[in-house]
Amino acid sequence: MKEIVFAGFGGQGVLTSGLIISEIAVNRGDNATWIPSYGSAMRGGTANCTVKYGRETIYNPAQEEPNLLLAMNEPSFQMFINIVAPGGIVLVSDIVNCDLNVRDDVKVVKVPSSAISQELGNPKGANVVMTGAIVKLMGDFSKEEALAGMERMFSKKGKNRFAEANVKAFEAGYAAV
Repeated sequence: MKEIVFAGFGGQGVLTSGLIISEIAVNRGDNATWIPSYGSAMRGGTANCTVKYGRETIYNPAQEEPNLLLAMNEPSFQMFINIVAPGGIVLVSDIVNCDLNVRDDVKVVKVPSSAISQELGNPKGANVVMTGAIVKLMGDFSKEEALAGMERMFSKKGKNRFAEANVKAFEAGYAAV
């Protein structure tokens, strides 16, 4: 079983990124859970979610020892860095100013998701850029499986009008790592 924690400010799309990954897993036939957590001031407040997926039964959907942490802001990095499993990955956005050598037993990868999404003309797409990076770093899903799962998730939310922009953002994040 794999565990990913997605964390950032409300409005950065971390909950959506988690939904995309859980949708990809379910559509492949894996078991998956998605547990959101956010403060009362959603936009601008803190938000995170935990996604677990795999073939085996998921007995505890709560945060334990994530294989990957997505930190879209510095407070999220500081809050969750210590629970990442040894050998895990910490993926940080370009707005995070942190010591990339904070732990010897994890790999820290920085992706300029805000800059990439701005370049693509999709300033709200930084989370999708990071979702592409997650899929590549984890190596559990093919790019095609991921794009199909992302399309299904956005169509369920009625947001397929952004499909082309999201595919470009995903592919840019996938290529960035």
